[in-house]
Amino acid sequence: MRIRPVGAHALLLDCTATADVSAAALVEAWRAELWRRRAQGELTAVEIVPAASTVLLDGLPDPSTTAEQLTRWSSGVVAATSRPDATTADDDAADVVVPVSFDGPDLPVVAEHWGVDEPVVLRRLTGTRFRVAFCGFAPGFPYLTGLPDDLALPRLDTPRPRVPAGSVALAGPYAGIYPSASPGGWLLVGRTELVLFDVDADPPAGLGPGTRVRMVAA
Repeated sequence: MRIRPVGAHALLLDCTATADVSAAALVEAWRAELWRRRAQGELTAVEIVPAASTVLLDGLPDPSTTAEQLTRWSSGVVAATSRPDATTADDDAADVVVPVSFDGPDLPVVAEHWGVDEPVVLRRLTGTRFRVAFCGFAPGFPYLTGLPDDLALPRLDTPRPRVPAGSVALAGPYAGIYPSASPGGWLLVGRTELVLFDVDADPPAGLGPGTRVRMVAA
């Protein structure tokens, strides 16, 4: 792990993968640990923002002191990723159930890539307990992990100019749900009526990092 200063009041944790632990697992372990430390009053940070291989801590009154804390906590975080029984508070939280109409135009493409028929694709998606690793691309867009690495999928060669809000999609190792209409190159497998982003809600993102998600056929 490398700790990089960002401006006057932020730090970036670069969670480099090792032979034993993926960057995604390290990011999730750090996110859970940092949220826990903040809740207990051991960490002062306005924002903790996970990404694919980094975690940003913003709004730090004393980044140097926080960097020293992170170094002390590092060995415990890494050890936690290697424990098969390791859990976080998120694991005890109720799953958010997302009703999905699996009628996306790219469902046959996904089935072909996976070498199965379409009903098997649906069973795999509804049988997976996803976790929101991070949000990005658009406000409230959740990157959902949980599918095996060997099911990673390519993006479209040419992105669609408009993907409807609520579209459930797959790309690389992730599943995702478009919170609003936008261009996009992910493979569309279905759609949901669930509202994922509301600027007047608290928090605005309906599926924030750490949230457990299950899809059910609508």
